[in-house]
Amino acid sequence: MPELPEVETIVRGLEAAVVGRRILAVQVLLPKMALAPVGVQFAPALVGERIVGSRRRGKYAVLLLASGRRLVTSLRMTGRLIVGDEGDAPYPATHVSLRLEGGLRLSFADVRTFGRMRLVEPTEAWDAALGLEPLSRDFTPERFTAMLSGRTTPVKVFLLDQRRLVGIGNIYACEALWGARIRPSRPGKALTSPAIRRLRDAVVDVLARAIELRGTSIDDYVDADGLAGGFQNRLSVYGRAGEPCSRCERPIVRTVIAQRGTWWCRTCQR
Repeated sequence: MPELPEVETIVRGLEAAVVGRRILAVQVLLPKMALAPVGVQFAPALVGERIVGSRRRGKYAVLLLASGRRLVTSLRMTGRLIVGDEGDAPYPATHVSLRLEGGLRLSFADVRTFGRMRLVEPTEAWDAALGLEPLSRDFTPERFTAMLSGRTTPVKVFLLDQRRLVGIGNIYACEALWGARIRPSRPGKALTSPAIRRLRDAVVDVLARAIELRGTSIDDYVDADGLAGGFQNRLSVYGRAGEPCSRCERPIVRTVIAQRGTWWCRTCQR
C-alpha cells in the first residue's frame, strides 16, 4: 500500500505534468471508484475544470481545481495514478480516465478496485479526522511526547493510527522503530524522553530518505510516470526475516502485532 513517501512522489509528478491543464473529458468505467457530493455527477462536474495544484494529505493524493473543489484519491492497496499520452494504449486496470489539454491522459488504475477517487466541495472538511503530518513543523518532540502520554497500545500500533500521525504504514513504522532501537510492542507511555526524541527523528529521517529515492516498490507501487521507486534497496528490517541485522548481525525476526507483520531485531530493539 502506498505510504507517505510514495504518495508524495506521485503528487510531485502530477505537479510537474498536469497542473495548469484543463480537463477536457472524463470516462468512468467502474462507478464505485468515482464518488461525488450528493446531487453532483462526477464526470460532468469535472469537465472544463482546470487543475491548479497537486498536494498530499497523509496517504491521499489531492488535485486542486480552479473552482475550489478538490479531487481526492485514496490509492489503498494497489491503486495507481499514471500520466501518459492520450494516444497511448489504455493503462491496464484503468477505471477512471481524465483527458487533459496538451494531449495527456491521467489514469486511475487499480487491479483490486479498493481505491477511490472523490470529488470534494470547497467547504467540505474531508480530512478532519486525519492526524498530524510527520514532516510538518508541528511534529516536535514535545508534541510527540504529549501524543504518547498515557497510551497503553504498542508504539507500532500508535504509529499506524492515521488519527494520530498520517502517512506512516507498515514499512516505515518498522524502519523507524529499528532506527530508534525501540521494541515495536513497547507501550507508548513506557517510552522515555530520549526514546521519544530518537523515534521522532527516525520517523522524519526514514520518510525523507524514502522520498529522496522516490518511494519503496515491493509489490505494486509505481510513480506518476509508471516508474518504480528505489528505497526497497535500503530497507533495514522490513521483509528481511532471517537476514542479519546491519547493526548487530543477529537475525531479523518477524512477529505479528495487531494482525500486522512486524520485522525487527531482538538484540537492537530492546
